[in-house]
Amino acid sequence: MSSASHHRSHSPGVPALNWLSHHPQGARLLRTAHELLALQTVLARILPPALGRRIQVARVDGQQITVMVPGPAHAARLRQLTEDTARRLRDAGWPVDTIVVRIDAAMGRDGTQKSARETQPLNEQALQSFENLQQQLAPSPLADAIARLLQHHRR
Repeated sequence: MSSASHHRSHSPGVPALNWLSHHPQGARLLRTAHELLALQTVLARILPPALGRRIQVARVDGQQITVMVPGPAHAARLRQLTEDTARRLRDAGWPVDTIVVRIDAAMGRDGTQKSARETQPLNEQALQSFENLQQQLAPSPLADAIARLLQHHRR
């Protein structure tokens, strides 16, 4: 094997997947990724849809798989289903005896953050209209809410 074969190709025509599939470590990585994705697809079909959409198969270690979920509620639900799910995976041809459930809080975040709420202060005419309305109302939750609104906007 020449020393040039140990270096990655700098040719722009060699796609990454082609490189992965032709190198032993890359081929092993690619096989593992395909296996995880295939298992995740089968598992997502077995589980209730709301749960199946939120899982990620993280590891296969012999007959044990590790499944990541975004939070404790998903984890609790999946743990209730592990025995039946393992049986159904075996029926589908996957040699799974144990399902380990782990929480990955980062899964719940999609990288986007809520934008800060844009508010515009009420002008004097609007505040006067709310004061007039409040004076016409009998004591009630609505009257209390309008009082809080006026207090907030008069600061």
